Amino acid sequence: MKKYQLFVLIALTGLVIHFTFAPRLVDDSANVVLPHQVYSISEPATQLHKTLLIGDWHADSLLWTRDLGKEMSYGHLDIPRMQRGNIGLQMFTTVTKSPMGINDISNQADAVDSITLLAVTQWWPIATWSNLTERALYQGQKLRELIARESDNVMLITSQSKLREFAERRTVNPNFIGALLGTEGSHALEGDLDNIQRLFDKGFRMMSLQHFFDNKLGGSLHGISGDGLTSFGREAVGKMTALGIMLDVSHSSEKVVAEVLALTDRPLLISHTGFQGHCLSPRNISDSLMQDIAEEGGLIAVGYWDSAICGTSPATVAQAIIYGVNLVGEDHVALGSDFDGAVTTAFDGGELQAVTHELLKAGVTETQIRKVMGMNMLGYLQRNLPP
Repeated sequence: MKKYQLFVLIALTGLVIHFTFAPRLVDDSANVVLPHQVYSISEPATQLHKTLLIGDWHADSLLWTRDLGKEMSYGHLDIPRMQRGNIGLQMFTTVTKSPMGINDISNQADAVDSITLLAVTQWWPIATWSNLTERALYQGQKLRELIARESDNVMLITSQSKLREFAERRTVNPNFIGALLGTEGSHALEGDLDNIQRLFDKGFRMMSLQHFFDNKLGGSLHGISGDGLTSFGREAVGKMTALGIMLDVSHSSEKVVAEVLALTDRPLLISHTGFQGHCLSPRNISDSLMQDIAEEGGLIAVGYWDSAICGTSPATVAQAIIYGVNLVGEDHVALGSDFDGAVTTAFDGGELQAVTHELLKAGVTETQIRKVMGMNMLGYLQRNLPP
């Protein structure tokens, strides 16, 4: 064998090894579950948890290569773990851009994009390498392909009628899951309002306006400007509202949040967050804005990671929920894990009984637990999904 042929063979072998194992290694290192002993769950909590409808407003699991139909030993979420944790409603969010070295304080929109690198490493379609809309659509296609393989276990919810169908099927099969599709930041529009309709037609029913950087719609809570909505952002909010798309302001600047509240009568979502009064962190907006969102019928979903709730344990999640209930009322608090969103947690999707245990232990009523763990999400969907 000639030297150049040997070199090519070695190079190709290296590429095969890289593209085979690198995605798993990145996923494993990004989506960490801290080592822990098996959580001790009281019998009352065990029995209560079996009767709950668990709903989660935010998981980025479509970003990774693993088959969500199979239980894995890494990452946070897949169908078997969702069923073990009794998750019935799950919003899957599509991540399309994320600056390298992201932090909760200040990020440049033109920084090197880690999702581009991930798309190439994971062999996403070439169209996704340079187009954010294509990235969102591709992740949505991954969800539809999962549902096609797992149709006995999961369906896509896009309307109130589909939500009713989900409820009927879950009555027959208590492990049945209703999946929803959303965006993590509306830079996925690529500055084109027509892409709102395009994403809607493919099943997207929630759109967050920003992520970790300022975009064409306005300022991010973690960006540079601190600005409110741009004229494009106002047009986008209007078109989303007209279509019945649910608006998520999880990463939006406080000015954007206030302006969206003034611009629309639709109740807003914060799909994954904490509360400033419980966890003083640049990741969270002010308690007063949280109250404003709740007063307009909005919903605030509590996350499970450190920068949102100043801890990761099930007890800390329960404390954040209790704080939120006391601040905005039991009808306006929900769950928003951010599972598989490059966060570290103390439990995965199959261990949510530990949160129920801690809530019950802290004296939260069964009625309040049912609401926060899923019924508030169900009610919000019943009121806000298109017919």
